[in-house]
Amino acid sequence: MAIHAHRKGEESNDSLFQRWKKQVQHTGLLRTLRDRSVFHHKPTKRIIRLHALKREEFRAQNRKKQFYSNM
Repeated sequence: MAIHAHRKGEESNDSLFQRWKKQVQHTGLLRTLRDRSVFHHKPTKRIIRLHALKREEFRAQNRKKQFYSNM
């Protein structure tokens, strides 16, 4: 996907470059390129299970806080 910015009238190079940078940031192209630059391993079943257990602990704690905060 190419991003183009053409000069408007007597626009300076700085403002043209700033407009182009804003277009690049708006597309999210840099973020995807940074994410793809490093290989990420898929989590193993063991790691997924540990994350799920930890998540359940947090949810249980939040339920207790929610219950006692209404009293």
